This record gives sequence, structure tokens and C-alpha cells, in this order.
Amino acid sequence: MKVVIVCTSVSYGNTQRVAETMAEVLGARVVAPGDIDPAELAGYDLVGFGSGIYNMRFHPELRRFIAALPVAHRGAAFVFRTSGFPEPPFRRYTRTLTRGIEKKGFDVIDLFGCRGYDTWLPLRLVGGIRKGHPDATDIAAARTFAEKLRAKTTTTA
Repeated sequence: MKVVIVCTSVSYGNTQRVAETMAEVLGARVVAPGDIDPAELAGYDLVGFGSGIYNMRFHPELRRFIAALPVAHRGAAFVFRTSGFPEPPFRRYTRTLTRGIEKKGFDVIDLFGCRGYDTWLPLRLVGGIRKGHPDATDIAAARTFAEKLRAKTTTTA
């Protein structure tokens, strides 16, 4: 199975650590949106899309990359995120991104999220929240997620 993870991680490397953990399990490569030609995604069986959450949205660079993808029949995909807060019911940003990915022809088969150190203003004034996250438990959960994803995709392939 050929896997790539498209990841934007800009603040503290939180999302990158999660992506690298998943990549280790899946035998994937991790790339930034600007480091892969969108046409290359057609050659992968599974594509991961992830970023930290900024102002209750996925990172703009990841959103622009997905918006620029041509519509085509594609394989499976998954979405992951790190965030200082849980996703609020009034702003379902994961659902919004997932729908955008599905409109480009992917079948989004699973989602993953964990806490990440967050210094969004005004949190910066108090030193941020979720210091030390993702922690060992979060990384273990990412590993378990990837193992289940691998099992799911190898049984359906």
C-alpha cells in the first residue's frame, strides 16, 4: 500500500509529530502541501490530510491545497488534527474539510484528533494551554489509529 500524509505543522511541531508517528506505522512519507504536486496524489492508495487548528479552522495552506486539487476518482483518505480545544458543535471544521476532500473524489474513511499546545491570543497572555501535548498518550493514540487504519485499508484493498 502506497501512503502519503500531507501535513501543515507551523507552530510547535505538534501536528508533525503526530503525522510522523502515523507515517511510521503506515510506511508513509510526510510532506507539506507545497512540497508535493497535486497530480502525484493519484499514485497513492491512501492520503492523509492534517494540520493544527487555527481560529477554529484547519491551516489555510492545507485548505488552499485541497481546494486546488482537480476533481478526479481517487482512493481513500483520512483527516487528522491537533488542537488546544475540542471541536465545538457550532463550528464543525473537521466536517467542512472532510466534505471538501470528498468533493475532490476521495473516500474519507476515518478521522483523528488530539490535544496540542496552543498559544492563540489571548491564551498566549497566560502561557498557553495544553502544555506538553501531544503527550505520550496522544502519540500512542495516533499509533493505534494508524494501526487500525492500516488494517482497515489492507482488508478492503
